[in-house]
Parts: sequence; C-alpha cells; structure tokens
Amino acid sequence: EVVVNVDRMTYAASPESLGTWLRHPRHIHVQADICDAGAMREVIATHRPSRIMHLAAESHVDRSIDGPAEFIRTNVVGTQVLLEAAREHWAALGNEAKADFRFHHVSTDEVFGSLESSDDQPFDAYTRYDPRSPYSASKAASDHLVRAWHHTYGMPCFVSNTTNNYGPWQFPEKLIPLVTLNALELKTLPVYGDGSNIRDWIHVEDHAEALVLALFRGRPGATYCLGPRQERSNLDVVRAICATLDRLRPDPAGPRERLITFVKDRPGHDFRYAMDPSAAESELAWRAQHDFESGLSQTIAWYLDNEAWWRSIRDKHYAGQRLGGVSA
Repeated sequence: EVVVNVDRMTYAASPESLGTWLRHPRHIHVQADICDAGAMREVIATHRPSRIMHLAAESHVDRSIDGPAEFIRTNVVGTQVLLEAAREHWAALGNEAKADFRFHHVSTDEVFGSLESSDDQPFDAYTRYDPRSPYSASKAASDHLVRAWHHTYGMPCFVSNTTNNYGPWQFPEKLIPLVTLNALELKTLPVYGDGSNIRDWIHVEDHAEALVLALFRGRPGATYCLGPRQERSNLDVVRAICATLDRLRPDPAGPRERLITFVKDRPGHDFRYAMDPSAAESELAWRAQHDFESGLSQTIAWYLDNEAWWRSIRDKHYAGQRLGGVSA
C-alpha cells in the first residue's frame, strides 16, 4: 500500500518536513486543491484509497479574522467537494471494501466554543457546538457536513477533535514558534490581554499517533476528542519558553521574561479550551506520551538546530507581525 498526500502547498507548506519520505516509493505527493472537484475525483479514481484522512484546512484564528472568505472556501466548500468525490468512490466499491472504507475528518476543539472558567468540565463528544471565530465556525460547518454524509448516505465517516498542537516544523505564526523565534532574536513577546487564556497543548507526535490509530480503529459516526490533559495559560507558556531559551542559549542581558509585552486582546478571544480524551483513550487504546515541559524543550531545541528553515520563512513570508485586524 502507498500513502497519497494531497497538498495545495500554500504559504505554510514545508516539503522539507517530509525529508527522505518525499521520494519514498510508498509515498506519492499530489499538488492539488481540495476545492477542485475534478482534481479530487481524478486523484481518488487513480489511487483508489481504502481510507481517507482529511486534514486540509486553513487553521489560524488571526488570519480568519483578517480574511474569513478563504476559510469558508477551503474548510467548508473544500470539505463538501472531498466528501462527494469520496462518496462516488465508496459507492462503487465491492461489499467488503465498502464496509472497510473510512473517511476520517480531523477537526479542532474550538468548535465547542469557550469554557468560561478553570472549573468548567472539559469538552467531550456530547458538548454542544458553539464556535466563536470565523475559523472555528468554518470547522464546525465541516464537522456537520461529515456527519450529514454519514447519516444521509451511510458513508462510514467519523470526526476527531483535538487541542492546540506544537512541535517541529510548525509555521511560525503559531504561539510557540512565534514566541520562541522572537525571544531568540530578543524582540518583544506579545501576549494578548493579560495572558490568562488557557489551552491544552498536545505534541504533534502524540496527535499523529492518535490519528493513525483512529484511521484503522475508528467507528463510523463516532467523535474522538483527543487531548493530553496538559492545560497551561498563554502567559505560562510564554514564560516557559523564556526559561527554556535562557537555559539553552543564555542572553548576557538577562532573563528573557523582560521582553514580555501585554497587547490589546484578540477580538472574541475564547477563554479556555480543554478536552476529555477518556473515550478516545479507551476505544483507540491511545494516550498522549509527551509531557509539556520536556516536549517544549525538545521543540525549542529543534528550532535552534534548524535556523536555515525558519530564517527563510521570516525573511520571505512572515516576519512575525501581528495578524487579526487589531493593532497592538
């Protein structure tokens, strides 16, 4: 069997992250847009997949505030296009292959809205949807489409929702790489509001393991909430990055916490996201293995060792400026 990787190769794509796998005989890369119905039908008809994992999405809340249309196009229309191409393929399969087929849609905890205190129970598969940003609304719509295709057409689909990811190769618009690179370059470290907003942070390797297990063990119609139970406030994350860099690459001028600057909050900033992964842990026989402190230290060390990669991005594509339509 082979893995067919369909990627539009937008601003955040990193072919380098595939390393030797880019030319591995069991890996096929197709540059295409999931909104292109003809291209999706062609790639599925050519390779006849036994399973489809749908990870393609615009994913940065601040960018969705600046330009929501692209999020609706990719996350909503693109999901509908891919579902229809997959359904056409699935309907033509033999009975055994048809029963074995799975469509796994990868989503976010943000579709559930905001937990308003640190005492509120985490989200689970039964939590009511309450998206608050253009990004989360577009992902909520795509989740609903996947479930509709399952219930209306009987296509064996399921959804997984996860918490904030971090780790190597993450495009430096996201909090951890952005703060890491700013702190390394001794630039200001912008923190929204008072920094009290809380997120649960999952290492990308833990998430990837869960996704693969779900792809082969997932139950049609199910929802899998994936998280490591490692909540941290944004300010705590920024402080942890500073402390780690101070240890790995000390600054003669002193601790980097001096660079922290509180800026005007993001519009509609959700206070807290947290997931209860108990059901997924039981059904998929999975549990996150990375603790946040060691995972963060390894991630920062990776960025220190891969300056050529992120330096090119900072110089050509994204220099760390604030996004989201509100000036600091």
